[in-house]
Amino acid sequence: MEQHITLVTLGVSDLARAKGFYEALGWRGQEVEETVFFQTGGLALVLWDREKLARDCGVEPGPGGGFGGIALAHNVRSEAEVDEVLAAARKAGGTVTKPAAVNAIGFYSSAFTDPDGHCWEVAHNPGFPLAADGSVTLPDFGAPKT
Repeated sequence: MEQHITLVTLGVSDLARAKGFYEALGWRGQEVEETVFFQTGGLALVLWDREKLARDCGVEPGPGGGFGGIALAHNVRSEAEVDEVLAAARKAGGTVTKPAAVNAIGFYSSAFTDPDGHCWEVAHNPGFPLAADGSVTLPDFGAPKT
């Protein structure tokens, strides 16, 4: 199996509300057959009805809310950009769950949830450099530090 992810699909309770939230953050998507697709660099973020997504995955739909065991991350180029994204998320109807601060590992990060409770980390981590297209390059964690 190749090591890559092509789509991340979020189950949402109100497609119009969810689409509006991400559009308020400046994202532009396409709605096709009650599904919204956002191109996000080399992969896509998809919004789809939570119950339909559960059935499509072969599981019973459950109640929304609570931590789902996954967090999406959006790395940015500066601490100021972390603050900007957090403010935009709050204004768009998201909930800030962790105010921006230098974390225990030493980089600046924060977290918010979208209106359906999906967790997002926003971080400026100079150790994870971003290319011009926004893709991240992981460091060699085994390399000796100089």
